[in-house]
Amino acid sequence: MKRAVLYMRVSTVDQNPETQLHDLHQMAAQRGYEIVHEYVDRISGTKAKRPGLDQMMTDARRGRFDVVIVWACDRIARSTRHFLEVLDELNRIEVEFLSFRENIDTGGPLGRAIVVIIAAIAELERGLIVERVRAGMRRARLEGLRIGRTPLTLDRDAIRRDRSQGRSIRQIATEYGISTATVQRVLKDQPPASPTVKSQPYIDVTKTLEKAAS
Repeated sequence: MKRAVLYMRVSTVDQNPETQLHDLHQMAAQRGYEIVHEYVDRISGTKAKRPGLDQMMTDARRGRFDVVIVWACDRIARSTRHFLEVLDELNRIEVEFLSFRENIDTGGPLGRAIVVIIAAIAELERGLIVERVRAGMRRARLEGLRIGRTPLTLDRDAIRRDRSQGRSIRQIATEYGISTATVQRVLKDQPPASPTVKSQPYIDVTKTLEKAAS
C-alpha cells in the first residue's frame, strides 16, 4: 500500500479546507492509498512563503511518503514556473503527484509523459535564465561596470591601534561594521616591521676615525 499525503491551501483564514479534504480522501480511498499526513496552508496563492508546502517538500526528500494528492494544481504552486519546479523535484525523488481537478497522475504512462515534457520545459527555462545572466554580465563588463560586491575599505591602522588599546574584537567589529573574522584577519596581517640600523658604540667610531687618519 502506497503512503500518500494530502496538500490543501485556502486563500484566507475564513475559508475552510473541508471541501478539498472530502474529495482528496475519496480519491485516496479509491486508489487504495494510506494517508499518512495532511498539510494545510491558509495563505494567499501569491505568497512565496508557505510553511505547509515547505514542510511537505522536506518530508518528501526524507522519503516519508510515496504520493502527493492535491485538489488542483493552482493549490500547490503560486505560478506556472513554481509548479514546474515542484513537479520536477517530486519526479526526481520518485514521488508521484495526483491532481483531483485536472486528473493528472504521474504514476501512469500519460502522467509520466507529462512529467518528461514538464522536466524538459523546466530545463529549458533554467538554461534561458543562465544565458540571460551571462549575457548581462558580459554587457556589464563591456560597459566597465563592476560585477560583484564592492570591496571593503578598511582603516587597518586604526583597527590595530584600537586592539592595542585593549578593545575587544567584537567591539571593533561593531564600530567598523564588519565581521569579527575580518577584524582577526586584519590583526593577523601585520605590516612588515621597518629594518633597524644598529649604531656602533662611540668607542668603535673613534677607533675607525683614528685608523683612517693614520
